[in-house]
Amino acid sequence: MKIIKFLLLFLVFQVSAQQGGMWIPSLLEGMNEKEMKSLGSQLSAKDIYDVNNSSLKDAIVHFNGGCTSEIISASGLLLTNHHCGYGAIQSHSSVEHDYLEDGFWAKSMSDELPNKGMVATLIVRIEDVTKDILSNIPSEASLQEQQNLISQHIEAVIKGAEKESWQDAKVKSMYDGNQYMLFITETFKDIRLVGAPPASIGKFGSDTDNWMWPRHTGDFSLFRIYANKQNQPAEYSEENIPYNPKHFLPVSLDGISENDFTLVFGFPGRTSEYLPSVAIDQIVNKLNPPKIKIRDEALKIVDGYMRKDTEIKIQYASKYARIANYWKKWIGESQGLKKSHAVQKKQDLEANFVEKNKDNETYSKLLPEFERLYGEIEEVAVARDFWVETVYRNVELLNASVRLYRFENAVLKNPDDFEMQRTRLLNAYKGFYKNYNASVDRDVFERLMEMYQKESPETYLTEGLKNADIKKLTASVYDNSSLTSLEKMSDMLSGNKDEVLKKINEDVGYKTGNELIDNFYQNIDPKYQALNLEIKANQKIYMKALMETFPDERFFPDANGTLRVTYGKVNGYKPKDAVYYEPVSYLSGVIEKYKPGDYEFDLPEKLIELYNNKDYGDYGVDGKMPVNFIGTNHTTGGNSGSPVIDANGNLIGLNFDRVWEGTMSDYNYDPEICRNIMVDARYILFVIDKFADSKRLVDEMKLVHPKAK
Repeated sequence: MKIIKFLLLFLVFQVSAQQGGMWIPSLLEGMNEKEMKSLGSQLSAKDIYDVNNSSLKDAIVHFNGGCTSEIISASGLLLTNHHCGYGAIQSHSSVEHDYLEDGFWAKSMSDELPNKGMVATLIVRIEDVTKDILSNIPSEASLQEQQNLISQHIEAVIKGAEKESWQDAKVKSMYDGNQYMLFITETFKDIRLVGAPPASIGKFGSDTDNWMWPRHTGDFSLFRIYANKQNQPAEYSEENIPYNPKHFLPVSLDGISENDFTLVFGFPGRTSEYLPSVAIDQIVNKLNPPKIKIRDEALKIVDGYMRKDTEIKIQYASKYARIANYWKKWIGESQGLKKSHAVQKKQDLEANFVEKNKDNETYSKLLPEFERLYGEIEEVAVARDFWVETVYRNVELLNASVRLYRFENAVLKNPDDFEMQRTRLLNAYKGFYKNYNASVDRDVFERLMEMYQKESPETYLTEGLKNADIKKLTASVYDNSSLTSLEKMSDMLSGNKDEVLKKINEDVGYKTGNELIDNFYQNIDPKYQALNLEIKANQKIYMKALMETFPDERFFPDANGTLRVTYGKVNGYKPKDAVYYEPVSYLSGVIEKYKPGDYEFDLPEKLIELYNNKDYGDYGVDGKMPVNFIGTNHTTGGNSGSPVIDANGNLIGLNFDRVWEGTMSDYNYDPEICRNIMVDARYILFVIDKFADSKRLVDEMKLVHPKAK
C-alpha cells in the first residue's frame, strides 16, 4: 500500500507540474522545487535564484523591453530570437547591404554593430513589499483614491530601495494587486549586433508557419553587452569593453529526448488565467473577431506591395511581421478557447465557487457584478479596439497624427518647451518615415476607414466619420497632407511656435486624425477606463476569493513582464483525431518545404549543400540535424528568446513560439495541446559554425556533454 501511495504521489507531481504556471524565481523553494525534481531536474531553488551567489538568474536578460535573451559566454555574448533582433538587423540593412537577406556575422569584436536605444536589463534581486504597499489603504476610500494611495506607496518604496547608483528599482503587482514585488535591476545601454542568419533561416516559414507545428525555423540572433571598465552599465563608447557576467549558460551538445526536463526562464508579457467566464466569452465572440478582420485587411494590402517591390519589402518587413504575429495568434486563440471549452470550464468552476460561498456576503456578489460590468463595457471596448487597431496600429498617417496631437498638447501646456519638443518629434519622425510608403498607407487608410465607418459601434463614431465619403476623404488627405513624407513634415514644423501650430491645424491629415483622437480621449477611453477600474477592483477580490475558496489548488501570479520560471518536459501532442505530432523536427523537413524564389520558403544554397553532404560537424545525431522541438512549458509573448535549460542548468534550446492549437494558454492553459516551440541549441551551433564559418563565436562558448556523466 505504501508503494502504491508513493507512485500515486509521484504521478500527481508529474501531472500537476505540467499544468502550466509561471513562477516567481525567488519563491521556488518548497512545492516548486519538489515538482521540478519529480520531472527530472537536478537543480535546487538556489541554483536558479540566489542573491548572494551566482545563479541561473544572473544569465537571464530582459532584451530591449519586449523579449528575453541569455548570456552564453564570459564575454557577455547574448543569444535571443531573430525576430527579437529583427528591427536592429533591419536598421543596419540597405539595398546594397541587405543583412535581412544575406545575414550578418561580425568577424571580430571590432566589427560588432552598435544599436542606438537598445537596452538589456538584468535582475539583481527580488523582494516582497506587499505590506509596505497595501498598509493604510482605507476601505471606505473610492477606487481611484485607493489606487492613488497605492501609487504613492509604490513611489516611496522605489525611492527608499537599497541599491547602487547605477541600478534601478521598480515595483510590480501580482495576483491582481494582492501582492507586490520589488525588482532591483541593472540596465546596459551599449548592445551590439554580433551575428544573425539570413531571414531564409531565421524566419524560414515566415507567416505561413508562424504559430504552427512542425516548425523548421532557425529563429536566433547574437548580440553582446558592453560595459564600462568597472563592468557597469554605460552609454555607447568605443572605450567600453565586453561585459563580464556573474553567470553564463554552458551549451549542451547532447541535445534532447522525449520526456527530458525543460526549464524556460524569461520575461513573459501578459496572461489572464483567472478571468471569469463572461470575460472569456466576450473575448472570443466580441473582441477578437473585429481585430482579426482589421489586421487581415491591412496585411493583404501590405503583402501585395511587398511581393512587388524589394525596397517596400525591406521597409515593411518588421512592421508586417509584428502586425501578422498577433493577427494569427488571435485566430488560433479563439479557436483554441472554443475547442477546449474554456467558457464551460470557467462556468463549472464558478458554480462550485458559488456553492462554497453562498453564505459569504462579499464573495457571493462577485460573479453577478462581473456580469453587469462586462455587459456595460462591451460596446466601448469594441469601439476602443477599432480605434487602436485603425488609428494607432495600422494606418501610419493616423499614427503620425497621434504624435502631432501629443506634440501640440505638450507645447500648449508648456510653451517654453517648444524647441525641445520639436527636436524630439523630428528625430522620431526620421525613423518613422525611413520605413514609410505613402502609396501603401493610402490603400490601408481607405480600406480600414471604410470598416471603421461601417462596423465600429455607432455610439462612438464622430459626426465627421459618420457622414464621410471615404474615397474622397482618402484622396483629400493623401493628395494634400504634409503627413505623407519627412520633407513635408519638416517644412510644416519649421517656423516659430505660433506658425507651426497654425500650419498643423490647417493640415487635412491632422484634422482627420485630430477628430478621431479627440473623440477617443474625450468619449471612448474615459468610459472604458472607468469601467475597467471597477472590473480590476472586482478581479482583485475575486483572485483573493479563489485562493481562499480552493486552498489546495496551485495559483501562480499572471505574467506581467517580470522574471518567471516555467518547467515541463519535451513532449509531442495530439491536435486532433488520428494525428500525433512528434516532438522534434529535422533539417530534412526544411528541405521538404523548400520553394526556390519564395520569400517564405527559399533557402541559401550553402544550407542545401551542407544537407546534401550531411556535413553537420559535431552537431548532428544519427545522420540527422535536429532543428526545432516542443515541450509543455507555459509561455507567452515576452518569452521569445528565453533560454531552454536542461536538468543540469545547461542551454539546450531557445524558445520562440507556441503551437497554434495552444495559443489560448494566455487564458486557459491545457496540458494536452499547449506546447512551446524551441530552436535546438545544436542547430544554432551548426548554423554559426558550418553555415556562417563563425567558429570564433562557438569557441567563445562553453560546450558540455551532461548526458555523458
